[in-house]
Amino acid sequence: MSITINDLRKLKARKEKIACLTAYDATFATMISEAGIEVVLVGDSLGMVLQGQSSTLPVTIEHMIYHTQSVARANISSLIMADMPFMGCRSLDQCLDYSTSLMQAGAHMVKLEGGSWLSEMIQILGRNGVPVCAHLGLTPQSVHKFGGFKVQGKEEKAASELIEDAKALEQSGAALLLVECIPAPLTKKIMQAVSIPVIGIGCGPDTDGQILVMHDAIGAVLGKPAKFVKNFMQGNTSISAAFKDYVNEVKSGTYPGPEHSFKI
Repeated sequence: MSITINDLRKLKARKEKIACLTAYDATFATMISEAGIEVVLVGDSLGMVLQGQSSTLPVTIEHMIYHTQSVARANISSLIMADMPFMGCRSLDQCLDYSTSLMQAGAHMVKLEGGSWLSEMIQILGRNGVPVCAHLGLTPQSVHKFGGFKVQGKEEKAASELIEDAKALEQSGAALLLVECIPAPLTKKIMQAVSIPVIGIGCGPDTDGQILVMHDAIGAVLGKPAKFVKNFMQGNTSISAAFKDYVNEVKSGTYPGPEHSFKI
């Protein structure tokens, strides 16, 4: 039986860290689930790590459905979260249609990038049985708006807006919050502002859990890795062992360390 949202809430209540990784195919979905990963994200990052694109923007709903189906067929016990592709929330009707397709493909939750403007959509999705993870901070689908892959929330105004967005998204019914590439001190403030589980990437150690792109976690990176990335293949002789090390380091709080975090 798969991990549920209630299980994630219980982990948070026990102060036990939640381990998450991306997956895009059946083979790695099995290995990741066997390693004890609670949440598997079928990320639109597939556009970059599988398709060779320069961003996530070219990924379509058809791509997301295909890879979600592939992961769902092989998943053992992880909660499967699937990304809403670029412009998937440009209307309520399209958001509902795309979310329906992702859930029918095997997702247990849909992840939406954006702030409080998503509140109505999250409420309606929840009413229709679709749990939502809200994604704040560096949202890769807005890379051109941000002027590149940059740390967000460094200025006081931007930090305050992110905190208010987090509150509004929880109030609208988001079951999970994912924050990406924000300063560690801001992460602490967001943690104090919401009660739902918070998953971080490049946000310091204070979140309820951590997520990495699978390829980053095993050192399959073209070019210079991001500051928050750690190669768990170092010291291991198999990918399965690397995944287990990742879980252990997340659970123990060893990863991420200070060297993986951003300061204001």
